[in-house]
Order: sequence, then C-alpha cells, then structure tokens
Amino acid sequence: MPDTPERIARGIWAGVLTSFTPLFGLHFLTAFIIARVMNGNILAAVMATFFGNPLTYVPIGIISLQTGHFILGSEMTHSVERSFAGKFMYAWRDLKHNLIALFTDETADWDGLEVFFDQIFLPFLVGGLIPGAIVATVCYIVSVPVIRAYQKSRQRKIKAKFEAIKKKAAEES
Repeated sequence: MPDTPERIARGIWAGVLTSFTPLFGLHFLTAFIIARVMNGNILAAVMATFFGNPLTYVPIGIISLQTGHFILGSEMTHSVERSFAGKFMYAWRDLKHNLIALFTDETADWDGLEVFFDQIFLPFLVGGLIPGAIVATVCYIVSVPVIRAYQKSRQRKIKAKFEAIKKKAAEES
C-alpha cells in the first residue's frame, strides 16, 4: 500500500476494533468510518476486519459479553427457553411477528428483542470496546515497524531492479 506505515497501522487499528463489535454486516462500513475519522488507511481498515473470522468470533464474543456484563453490572440469564441461541431465535421470531403485525390486526410483541438487546447486543457492544481497543493497539504497535521494514525492503528491491536496467541499457549503447 502506498501510504505511511502509521496511516496503514491506524487503518488496521480501526478494522481490528470493529471486529470486536456486534455490528455484523456493517463491519466494513464501521471500519471505513473509524478509519476516516482517524485519518487511517481505509483499505487497511476494511482488510483488518477479517481479524474477526469463524476462528476468532467465539472467543471475541465470549470475552466481549463477559466484559460487557461486568461493566454494565448485569448478568446473563440462562434458562432453557432463553438460552444464548434461544435469545437469537426469539429476537428473529419477534422481528418476523412484528413485521406481520404491521399489516394485520395482530399486536406487536417486543419481549424477545428486548431480552436480546439487554443481554446480548448491548453487553457485546459495550464489552467489545475495551478488549477490542487493547488488541487493536497491540496490532498497531506491531504493524508499524513491520510495515516500515517491508516498505524499505521493497524500495531496495525496486532500486536494485532499476539499477540493473540502467546498467544493461548502458552496456547496450
């Protein structure tokens, strides 16, 4: 990437932080906005959102939820009908039911979405910021010297190729 190591690393910071949010489906947009605000490299930010992937989402989710519940002073209730997966299922059921209720005489019911918001989404959002900022900062600190070294190495290789071309041109004339 033709940019300064610090600017690329700020983009990486934005993308990694975004991976710790529950804004699935909006990670690219969120990373773009954060990178823009921080004057970071937008391409690096979008690429760094892949820090969140099928191998890392479970640990990110667990750490973020536990941290969020600790910060908010709440607990996640665990009952058979309101298990972790059940909270998602009830939220989707409420969304479907309430969409139908817009066009019928049925009454909208927001209980499942309220439980999902209070026990999953909000704690995940709040709790993901601290570990996300820590991991993103570590990635920033590590990536600046790595990017700088890569860019210098690449410049040396390009310069060596240019010198070889110049030398070959001088020999032919």
